[in-house]
Amino acid sequence: MECGNLAHDVVWFQKCLWRKDADAGMAVQGGSLESDLVALRELVNARLAHYVSADSFTSAADCPPKLRESMAYSLLAGGKRLRPLLVLLAADACGGSIEAALPSACAIEMVHTYSLIHDDLPAMDDDDLRRGRPTNHKVFGEAMAILAGDALLTLAFEVIAQFTPAPVAAACCADLASASGWCGMVAGQVADLEAEAAGPSTIHDPVCSLSQLEAIHRRKTGRLLTSAVTLGARVAQAERDLINRLEHFGKCVGLAFQIADDLLDVTGDAAKLGKEVQKDASLGKMTYPGLLGIEESRRKADALIDDACAALQPLGRRADKLIELAKFVTQRDH
Repeated sequence: MECGNLAHDVVWFQKCLWRKDADAGMAVQGGSLESDLVALRELVNARLAHYVSADSFTSAADCPPKLRESMAYSLLAGGKRLRPLLVLLAADACGGSIEAALPSACAIEMVHTYSLIHDDLPAMDDDDLRRGRPTNHKVFGEAMAILAGDALLTLAFEVIAQFTPAPVAAACCADLASASGWCGMVAGQVADLEAEAAGPSTIHDPVCSLSQLEAIHRRKTGRLLTSAVTLGARVAQAERDLINRLEHFGKCVGLAFQIADDLLDVTGDAAKLGKEVQKDASLGKMTYPGLLGIEESRRKADALIDDACAALQPLGRRADKLIELAKFVTQRDH
């Protein structure tokens, strides 16, 4: 069952997100980006907590307590919530309902969290810290961490199927599955592991390394961020041309996000990031700063954001919050 009190809060928030400018006779977004994002994160966090509670589904009480604890440990650990925010702001920009988009927003965060749990495992990146505290497998053991990730992945699609409006639920499931699966995020992780195993000779090959790196991250990071905005558009039942524009926006933002992430691994503060820094270099991974240098990497990220924002021009003022959020991607310090 959905959370009734939260639905009232969502309606109230969406009314606050937009106000009527009586003088100009047009809709303008009200409030700062920061205040809007705080409010949206609270909505997402409350709904995520509901979905992993014992009373969220008819069968939810059958979930083993330790499994639920492991799922909630990572899912409710905080974070930027960038992907669900993109879903909600894209839906709103396309004239859709934030309430209708919340299940997809939560689903994509579940998929993202599952990927982090698995990525932190010894067989992958072997990380000890995530979001400022021990990684899931350090607390619950490797076997339970794998199962918690599996459970979050499948719960994501259950949430969309049960709570997204029927006309678009199947399309949203297909969108997220394609972005996260064997030709999307998982394929990107495989390519990343293969490049790491190939060693320095491949990493520093000036002919293919940059295009190889871009191909990795368009799948590993970019596909899920692209899915975030297209999910929002699908929930809003946007026209095909607008979905295509948002897809281009998402691809550019996704790649810029990864470049910013690579830069933070070199220049960032471990305390702010909540994870180790300088990890990519120690693992011999290809990165944008390693191939292009810090300043050229920053220029590339900024150019991608400019390209992303240009794609949203037909939306006019309704795209303002999305554009602000895109610019935050390259300006963040965590």
